[in-house]
Amino acid sequence: MSTVMHERPALQQEVVLPAVLPWWRRIPKHPRLMQSHRLILLVITANLVVFGYGSSNHWWQTANIALIAQVNFALGILIRQQFFVNALSRLVMKVPKSWPLRLRWALAKGYHLGGLHVGGAICGTLWFLGLTVAATSQVGVGLLVVYYVQSLLLLGIVMTSRPTFRAKHHDLFERVHRFGGWSLSTLFWIGALLLADERRGTSSLLKALAGTPTVWVLVVTTTSSLIPWLLLRRIPIEVTRPSSHVALVKAGQSRPMAGSTRSIARHPLQQWHSFAVVPTPGAPGFRMAVSRAGDWTADFIDNPPSHIWVRGIATAGMANYGTVFRKVVYVVTGSGIGPVLAHVLAARVPHKLVWVTRDPVKTYGQVLVDEILEAQPDTLIWDTDAHGKPDMVKLAYSAYESSDAEAVICVSNKKVTWSVVHGMEQLGIPALGPIWDS
Repeated sequence: MSTVMHERPALQQEVVLPAVLPWWRRIPKHPRLMQSHRLILLVITANLVVFGYGSSNHWWQTANIALIAQVNFALGILIRQQFFVNALSRLVMKVPKSWPLRLRWALAKGYHLGGLHVGGAICGTLWFLGLTVAATSQVGVGLLVVYYVQSLLLLGIVMTSRPTFRAKHHDLFERVHRFGGWSLSTLFWIGALLLADERRGTSSLLKALAGTPTVWVLVVTTTSSLIPWLLLRRIPIEVTRPSSHVALVKAGQSRPMAGSTRSIARHPLQQWHSFAVVPTPGAPGFRMAVSRAGDWTADFIDNPPSHIWVRGIATAGMANYGTVFRKVVYVVTGSGIGPVLAHVLAARVPHKLVWVTRDPVKTYGQVLVDEILEAQPDTLIWDTDAHGKPDMVKLAYSAYESSDAEAVICVSNKKVTWSVVHGMEQLGIPALGPIWDS
């Protein structure tokens, strides 16, 4: 296959969307009330219950507050652990298609568990600030200094993690998050040692540490955080550039799970970026599409390296959860083809692909386009250079209705993704899409 069908269905005026759900059913579908936000609220509520219990039982000793803070941080860290994320994804993917659609729809939102990460980080920080205030009259000067430094680092991480700040200053956010996190981990251990030493009485320090619950929580979280870095390695890559907009990367010998993502860097202590990985059919290794979206990606395309650094393991992506449905519609724009391409090639679930992009052959190359069309001949490619930008909600609904699918999966920029996901769900149609939660 050597050509692309630049198909433009007559839908801009012809497609009529059905009536939206009643208002009481639309409310929980609003982006502000998405599942990740509800989970943040759940964590906050649980902590308020603990706060109420502690207040009524005069439970506010330094060790108790430290333990609650660490449990919240552990929740935030473990829910992001790569092995846990993959295990959860595989578990959901095994759900029988015979289960009710509403139940499968709910399970498909499993990737929203990142809300627990945000909730745990926020509540852990608030508890630690409370610990610092409470400790002022309860601990020695050395430990108090450690607590104040930790409080400043936590505030810096939380403030730079806000979505608006991340979008404008991503590089600064990443540096603060990484180096601040490493510093905090070290200080947590120093604080635990100093606190145990102050409270041990006639016991040995080792015995005091072993009898401190906070220390065991630290062991778990530190181990979880270290695992990806223990798997750090430098691998050779091959880069082809079909256009100045994109670089296609071929790397590695291992074959990752289809539909997963991988963090890569040119230097392990500098910027890390995650990209969807696509297994090569019948061959080892994987591929990635790096699109021009900022200084780092621009430099990667213009000056491709011979090697990259990878850490940890490839992690299941959002689209993996779509395999709980009998048939799906993938609606993607531009380089959003990357996260769903592995699913298209693997054909894990019957699907219809709708790809809205600038001239696909000119931008991504004939080889990649032919590979997509060979795997899914009825792919609808909307060439925005030739036809302009479509109404994405109508386009998604038209493909959903005509293909007899159960759900829509959209991968685009934040504005388009949320408009399509919300547009479908307020019609009562299951929809998935990235949530940019951390």
